[in-house]
Amino acid sequence: MAQGSDDIQALIALMARLPGLGPRSARRIVLQLIRRRSQQMVQLAQLLDRVALNSRECATCGNITDRDECAICADPARATGEICVVQDVADLWALERGQAFRGRYHVLGGTLSALDDIGPDELGIPALIGRIHAERISEVILALNATVEGQTTAHYIADALEGTDITITGLAQGVPIGGELDYLDDGTISAALRARRRI
Repeated sequence: MAQGSDDIQALIALMARLPGLGPRSARRIVLQLIRRRSQQMVQLAQLLDRVALNSRECATCGNITDRDECAICADPARATGEICVVQDVADLWALERGQAFRGRYHVLGGTLSALDDIGPDELGIPALIGRIHAERISEVILALNATVEGQTTAHYIADALEGTDITITGLAQGVPIGGELDYLDDGTISAALRARRRI
């Protein structure tokens, strides 16, 4: 049975590679977009084009924005002396959803991994340490995933800040071992942030 043109099949295949979607979900989404092309597909295509052209990493923290500096870094009210270190942008957005943290962030873009040849320089950890000193940060919250790599990275950063007056804390209750922040509900994230502990 015919299932559409080569372009439609290519679109379905491309959508199926997105996180959380498989071939069946991708097919349903593409069919929905085609049926509502004037209301949804054209608008989606225009937005995708604009985001592709304008999105970039914040020069300060690594968040995704359409400016040189994201809204969080540009907001003087967020200069609380607290910086929350996360593995990737999805984790930053997960913490922001909970609205429990009102400081600033730093996105590492990964975790230390000897097997994958990812060291401190690949994650910009020296730049993070410089930023912590330049912004007169009083507390560093290491909100890294509760995986071996995440905890190794957290300990590396904590060791690099040893001997300073900076308080180093990590998320506490509610974050399971092996858990990833992006998959946790807002209440769990808020509770974990409030109950953070010194590392």
